[in-house]
Amino acid sequence: MANNAAKAYGNNKVNTASQAELTLMLYEGAVKFANRAKDALEVNDYETVNTNIQKCRNIIVELLSTLNHKYPVAKDFETLYNYIFALLTEANMKKDMESLEKALVELRDIRDIWKEIMTKAKGPQLVLDTN
Repeated sequence: MANNAAKAYGNNKVNTASQAELTLMLYEGAVKFANRAKDALEVNDYETVNTNIQKCRNIIVELLSTLNHKYPVAKDFETLYNYIFALLTEANMKKDMESLEKALVELRDIRDIWKEIMTKAKGPQLVLDTN
């Protein structure tokens, strides 16, 4: 019963989120799965490493597919996402902690920058005097 309520809440959160919030959720998910992969790699649980790196890579593919190339900055994001994807691929193939940590640093940085952008975009709320 509680699990169904949590699932319903999660679905509602996604369905009512703005584009910026959805992007943040993707970044949060990528960081979460990369962290899980890192934890699993530390104990040589390669099946869990693979599962979580694949989930993280799927998020990167989703982020790549949503880029709007009419804006020049999309090319920069594409380059960054491809770099992270390559790091994740190398980490998974070689079970390489260094590559996984580099990907995690990039993911955390982009997530934190995105949070900051979202906060600044909200800015101070103006109260208009309608009298």
